[in-house]
Amino acid sequence: MHKTFYQFLMTQRNDDGIDEISNFANNAFYDHTFPKQSKDYHYLTEYLELSASYLHNMDIFDDAWRLYQESEA
Repeated sequence: MHKTFYQFLMTQRNDDGIDEISNFANNAFYDHTFPKQSKDYHYLTEYLELSASYLHNMDIFDDAWRLYQESEA
């Protein structure tokens, strides 16, 4: 069974927040409206652009998405 993007992102959490992706994951963990069941890039992009003030640069999401895709290959 394939993980959702959120499930993958939670594997990137790090309490020390040593990089941008772990900071993204830490913040997404506390975002109660994050679309946890989504595997759709465009849906997630729209959500993050409109609702995630904690993500200051969409390149961080793109990097995390690339890692997600590689993990699912």
